[in-house]
This record gives sequence, structure tokens and C-alpha cells, in this order.
Amino acid sequence: MRALNSLSPNGESFISLKNVRKVYRTRTEEFEAIQSISIEVAAGELVSIVGPSGCGKSTLLKVLAGLHPHDGGEVRIGSTNDPFDPARDIGMVFQQPLLLKWRRIRENVLLPAEILGLPRKASRERANDLLQMVGLGGFEESYPYELSGGMQQRAAIARALIHDPKLILMDEPFGALDALTRERMNLELLRIWVESKKTILFVTHGIQEAVFLGSHVAVMTAGPARLAEYIEIHLPETRNLDVKTHEDFGSYTRRIYALLDLR
Repeated sequence: MRALNSLSPNGESFISLKNVRKVYRTRTEEFEAIQSISIEVAAGELVSIVGPSGCGKSTLLKVLAGLHPHDGGEVRIGSTNDPFDPARDIGMVFQQPLLLKWRRIRENVLLPAEILGLPRKASRERANDLLQMVGLGGFEESYPYELSGGMQQRAAIARALIHDPKLILMDEPFGALDALTRERMNLELLRIWVESKKTILFVTHGIQEAVFLGSHVAVMTAGPARLAEYIEIHLPETRNLDVKTHEDFGSYTRRIYALLDLR
């Protein structure tokens, strides 16, 4: 696992959230989804976001993606020397792979490149390289129905990387997988993260998953969401499943259980 806490040359963090608030409004009432979230994320970190169902985790990702406006506070991504374009610089991975069943795997991966009008030949070469990286070399011409759930999710990760975004937002991407496949995908994600050198925000309900994956874990309270704690994770640099037997791993998980009042 590579070095963390890489700030930009001028000392700015890659993502800065300061007292961010989000309110949903109907004709008759308001619902405060996020009360106050403040986080600083350095470039190249993998930050897990964990909290109860309905606490605003997915809403926070939508705010970061520019899909929802925020109603208070400050959201900054990128730096003065490295401007950020949400349309170009974000890759999204959802709980379901959302692959187009009539397109072959390579063509599914190429979809964002086509939408952005990127050069076809270079994008096709990159798609082949990404499919190799996520362990799908040889399945380029397959259709989604010919792949397992875990393989489809790997294709979705490759699709999120095709346009070389600076930020990957992952909304419970392994939530629909069985336990063993989920463990394998955790290991795959760590490998892909190290190889791709991307900044990743990973939403999960799983406390152990959050600790296993994250360079930091953002613990969110039940809605309206607040940040209970932003925990820096110090675990062995090379993480395999044996890390889950590490004394520090247990300490981190117990700490988060306590913050969520689950002990």
C-alpha cells in the first residue's frame, strides 16, 4: 500500500468539506439530510464512509459529484493549480453494475469515453488495459449475462476508470455480493487502488469493510448526518485478510461500534 497524505504542491487537500449541509424540500416540509460534515481528503487516499441506513452517505456522494446542490458550508475539490471538472474528473461505481445487457464488456467499459468524445483508438486500448488490470482479460467480447456478479462489478470499476478521472465515488459497490465474493472484491479494490493511484471515497454499511479498506474512515451519525469522527487507520502497509486478526483492527472496529452506539 502506497504512501498516504499526499497534499498538492501548495499544501491544499484534494477534497475539502467545511460544515456542509443538505436539505431536501417538498411543498409542505423540509428534511435535513446532512446537518454538518467537515472532512479534508488528500490526493490518493481511499476514504471509507460508514454509518446507519439513511444517514446521508449516498447524499454526500451526490453532493460531491455535483448531482445535488448543498445548502450550506463549502465544498471544494481540486486545487488552484489543478482545477476540477465534475463532468470529466469523476468516476462512479454503484451497488449494481448497471451494465448495458446488449453491449459487450469492452463496449460497456468504453461508454463514458464515448459520451465525453474521447479518441476511439486510444480509449479502446485503455479499455483493454483496464480489463486486464481488473482481472477480466479474455472477457472483452463477453456479454454481461455471461459474467458472475463479482466480474460484472469489476467491469463497472474499469468503466469508472476509462476516462482517467481524478476521483472515484463508490456507493456500496459490493453490497449485493455474497460474503466470499465481497471479500475477494475488497482485495481486488485495494490492488486496483494501488495500481491506479486514484482518490476513492467508498460508502459502506460494513464496519469491518470500512476499516479494512480505508486509509481513513468517516463515521456518520444517524440523520440528520453529522461527522461523529474522522479516523486515520494505521494498519500494515500490505493488507490481506490476515489483517482482520490484527489487534489494531479490532480496536478500530470497536471504536466505530461505540461511535454508532452498537456495542
